[in-house]
Formats: sequence, C-alpha cells, structure tokens
Amino acid sequence: MSRKFFTIFEHHKQPLVSKDVFVKRVIKCFWVAGLLLAGSIFAGALVYHFVEGFSWVDAVMNAIMIMTGLGLVDTLHSPQAKIFTCFYAIITAIVFYMVLAIIFAPLIHRFLHEFHLEIGREDENS
Repeated sequence: MSRKFFTIFEHHKQPLVSKDVFVKRVIKCFWVAGLLLAGSIFAGALVYHFVEGFSWVDAVMNAIMIMTGLGLVDTLHSPQAKIFTCFYAIITAIVFYMVLAIIFAPLIHRFLHEFHLEIGREDENS
C-alpha cells in the first residue's frame, strides 16, 4: 500500500495546504467522528433493546445518556445488561475523547504547521 493512503496531514517540511483542502479534511474528520459516535450509540441501543427489552427510542436514549455520563433513565433488570453497562460506560468515555481528538486534529495540525512555518521564516531572515 502506498504511504499516502495512511497519511491525511502534510509533512512539516511541506507547504501549508489550501483552505479548500483544509475544509475537506475537517469535513472528513467530522464524518469519521460521527460514524464512530453513531456506531457506539447503535451498539449500546442494540444491547438495551434486545437484552433488556427497551423500545428503540428508550434504548437509544439510554445509550446516549450513558455515553454522555448522565446515567441511565430506566432501571436495568437483567445482570447481562448491568454488566454491559459497566463496560459500555468505560468504552464510550474513551470513544468520547477519541471523537474530540478526531475533530480537533486537523485544526491543531494546521495551527502547529503554520506556527512551524513562521519559525522557519524567522530563522531564514536572521
């Protein structure tokens, strides 16, 4: 596989990309973060619907409430759902930070890349 497939950011020695490329990069990262978030909510809703017997609306709501750290709305009765909720809360906390990192990565990269280019220009002028 080509190396370009694995990289979404330019090397620090390369020039800053255009605003169009940057906007496409941000949109791509939002899509990836959204898919990760939706997948996590869907997994939780599946378990709450099929194991605990919640309606789809209640299952999704409980999955989102656990993911955001607010806690369950409905009471769990089965031990399987209780055990799942323990692990789901931990995993979705990690997913939350991953989503933030994916969303902010292109913004931070552009800032640091531009900062690095400014330092390079100052070194050339001295």
